[in-house]
Amino acid sequence: MSPNPFFETWTTPYEMPPFDRVETSHFRAAYDAALAAHKAEIAAIVANPAAPDLENTIVAMELAGEALKRVGGVFWNLAGTESTEALRAVEREMSPLLARHFSAIFLDPALFARVDAVFAQRAQADYSPEQMRLLERKHKAFVRAGARLGEAERQRLGAITEELATLGTRFSQNVLKDEAGYVLVLESEDDLAGLPADFCAAAAALATERGHEGKWAVSLARGNVEAFLTHSTRRDLRETLFRHWSARGETGGETDNGAVIARTLSLRAERARLLGYETYADYKLDDTMAQTPDAVRALLDQVWTAGRARAGLEASRLQAMIEAEGGNFELAPHDWRHYAEKLRRAEYAIDDAALRAYFPLDRMIEAAFHVAGELFGLRFEEKHGLPVYNPDVRVFEAKDAQGRHVALFIGDYFARASKRSGAWMSAFRGQQKLARDQRPIIVNVLNIAKPAAGEPALLTIDEARTLFHEFGHALHGMLSDVTYPSLAGTAVSSDFVELPSQLYEHWLLRPEVLRQFALHAQTNEPIPDALIDKVMAARTFNQGFATVEYCASAFVDLEMHLEQGQGAQDPLGFERRVLETIGMPRQIIMRHRSPHFTHIFSGEGYASGYYSYLWSEVLDADAFAAFEETGDIYHPATAKRLRDFIYAAGNLRDPKEAYTGFRGRLPTPDALLEKRGLV
Repeated sequence: MSPNPFFETWTTPYEMPPFDRVETSHFRAAYDAALAAHKAEIAAIVANPAAPDLENTIVAMELAGEALKRVGGVFWNLAGTESTEALRAVEREMSPLLARHFSAIFLDPALFARVDAVFAQRAQADYSPEQMRLLERKHKAFVRAGARLGEAERQRLGAITEELATLGTRFSQNVLKDEAGYVLVLESEDDLAGLPADFCAAAAALATERGHEGKWAVSLARGNVEAFLTHSTRRDLRETLFRHWSARGETGGETDNGAVIARTLSLRAERARLLGYETYADYKLDDTMAQTPDAVRALLDQVWTAGRARAGLEASRLQAMIEAEGGNFELAPHDWRHYAEKLRRAEYAIDDAALRAYFPLDRMIEAAFHVAGELFGLRFEEKHGLPVYNPDVRVFEAKDAQGRHVALFIGDYFARASKRSGAWMSAFRGQQKLARDQRPIIVNVLNIAKPAAGEPALLTIDEARTLFHEFGHALHGMLSDVTYPSLAGTAVSSDFVELPSQLYEHWLLRPEVLRQFALHAQTNEPIPDALIDKVMAARTFNQGFATVEYCASAFVDLEMHLEQGQGAQDPLGFERRVLETIGMPRQIIMRHRSPHFTHIFSGEGYASGYYSYLWSEVLDADAFAAFEETGDIYHPATAKRLRDFIYAAGNLRDPKEAYTGFRGRLPTPDALLEKRGLV
């Protein structure tokens, strides 16, 4: 084994992880040492003979575990982007050990006694608002973890937490195996009917990579699947690809997630009861903006009713198109995107393939950077020669208007078999000012189809929107300006964390941005004003479909976790019953079916919380209106409030207080319904 870089001080520029020296074999030894160090630090806090106070207890916990954060920051990001069987083996091994470690800390009665003592004295202390917020959040974390329970209940809760970690890892690895293990091989040029030239070139490259020289291949990455379903005129092939895509995690073999879901739901329900909540949803939502399942259901019901009505009209029009073409079949889920694109062309004269030529990846990255500059004074400079974990990864330094270093930003844009599907933001290192003024290293991960060598990557509108969405999350991490690590960046409630990302999407389709950055990949000509007008007019096109597929997933998530483990008896049957109850249109499926719903089953971040995107959309629609009302989408005073109260503020305030600080009031769903064209 080569020298373990986790036992060294990193002298790389910006203290970038030395990816060129990190090996899978390093992680277990690094974790063992980091866990031992963290245990010793916590033991020292417990053994401190001085009376508990903010510094020797709460702040001391914030300072502890730096080695563990460093190892974990690298490991978990590589596990999601550069997965190998060896790395997955470490993940399966470490997930329960880490869960056990942190559970033991939060269930340590002696440690909680110190935390509780500091909390009890808070009214008499002269704490700053940030110190008070830290204390309140830390105390609540202990209570929600079970610190007030008796010994037997604490032991059971620890065992549940450990098993859930194992199940979450197994779930995500099963989905990844299903996605990586299948490609639709296209045997002849007849199988390419309707597909854009750049898609075919990328499919040929993938086929060669997968050992099908001279043919074409389509992977199960969402971008690839949606492009194929949109453009392919081969209905039989659309159905084949769709069947495999929608059945990820439901194979009946070793990667089947049915039993994993069942056990997960049962354990979550048991944990909620141990903690004094009627259901897991009640437990999870108690620490969010929504607070109660009733509040979530009320929002979902309101949007679902309007969305389903619109989807019904959309389905009728698509069916009429099928019949007008002489098709003797009923519109099915694998048909919807194809005929919706045809209808969009007919109504708005927008050709998706032609439109994509104006959205090359490089230009969209520039556009995202430009908006950040106009709003927040940031400037981005690409850095070469830094260690990276994959040759396709790009690194940029973010500087402020005075030229000072703000953060490193890593862009990992292309799909590959070793990367889990979807798109996300994460951090190799977070921001803090406690131990030192530590600036963050933030990563955006997307799954855009890699183009053939020498060709530009062309994005759909949805892919460009995803790029802006994830960059909004990245800005939330990069602009963070708080003292304590546990309050920094995106460490906010799940139904507030999507506000910075969804709000940022609004700038993508502004004419001011499109005219400057939507330049044709071949001619470099700007997108014509007439095409901008068509894009703007089509913004609410197909919103019934989008609303239904999203809300259906949110309903299933909520209802599964409102059951006291009853859904665990037959999760897929329960999914069907929920969809029947809400009146799910037969021509649409959930955006994320339960067997591959990694948002809620590969961890607990969005469990009972997939509604969060909709909740945050209420906020983002109203928040962008704050700029529109000024007549300036970069209005300096509004942008400053946005930075101060949202992007830079981490978890310094309750989310409602933070939003009110920015906007002066809380929003209503009206702006959301208008944005989606549902009113």
